[in-house]
Amino acid sequence: MALKNFTEDDSKTLEELFCTAEFLRGVDGELIFLSALNIFLSITAFLGNTLILVALHKETSLHTSSKLLYRNLAIADLCVGITAEPLAVAYWTSVVNKRWNICHYTILAMGFFASTLCGVSLLTSTAISVDRLLALLLGLRYRQLVTLRRTCIIAFGFWFLSIVVSSTLTVWNILILLSYNYIGIALCLVTTAFAYTKIFCTLRHNQIHVQNHFSPRQPNQEIPLNIARYRKAVYSALWVQGTLVVCYLPLNIVNTYALTTQRGFSLSVYLAWHFMSTLVFLNSSLNPLLYCWKIREVRQAVKETLRQIFCCSSQ
Repeated sequence: MALKNFTEDDSKTLEELFCTAEFLRGVDGELIFLSALNIFLSITAFLGNTLILVALHKETSLHTSSKLLYRNLAIADLCVGITAEPLAVAYWTSVVNKRWNICHYTILAMGFFASTLCGVSLLTSTAISVDRLLALLLGLRYRQLVTLRRTCIIAFGFWFLSIVVSSTLTVWNILILLSYNYIGIALCLVTTAFAYTKIFCTLRHNQIHVQNHFSPRQPNQEIPLNIARYRKAVYSALWVQGTLVVCYLPLNIVNTYALTTQRGFSLSVYLAWHFMSTLVFLNSSLNPLLYCWKIREVRQAVKETLRQIFCCSSQ
């Protein structure tokens, strides 16, 4: 059941390495800081994503399949705030207080929930970029092919895949664990980059085509309006994806270093890995702000929800 470490001493498990005073000597200050920061991020992720889920429930103008993907992402972010981050705090607290019996359980629980939820977030964000590409390429056939039922199956598949993979981490050594993180993050980021590159190249091609076939005195109103609305939706999704890249890429850099260095999983790599993991958790608190800032319909629904809450509390 134990994860193995790939340092010079292969006999040590991950729990033994990450829950021993010998390895974790002198890191109490950093872990206390991480605990305090993640308590704050846990609260903001919970409150922010709860508001977003309520707003998405009220919002009716967004396409149902696209709304489902945003809702799935918000649920994953909400779960990060109520499971992964509290478990991370519990692990770091157990290390500071030298409660090694608790440490063994919390690090495994933290690894399972963090891996599952971050996997769902990555896959869903990638699906949003592919969804925007399909909306452009399929045109009128988009609503016929990208149905709510098919999107539900895909969203369920993300959860199932992430849970199955994360539940097997207890029998993997840390080399395979880091390789999984590295490959998973890299594939999602490459797929997303391809989707948005294809989108902007297609938009550019369509713009040139429209300019060549429609004179300024006889503008076609439907195409510019549809393209303008679609472009706005793409930029909103791109902001969400860009923030995810900023939050996830540093962790992949740390994974790459840990996989390629000959020095093994040293204490400095351990601290860097946990700080970059906190940056990943930060993404769950930033997404609600991006929804409110870039998606007008969600922003209006959030304002209405807050207005109702404050009105009820003042009565």
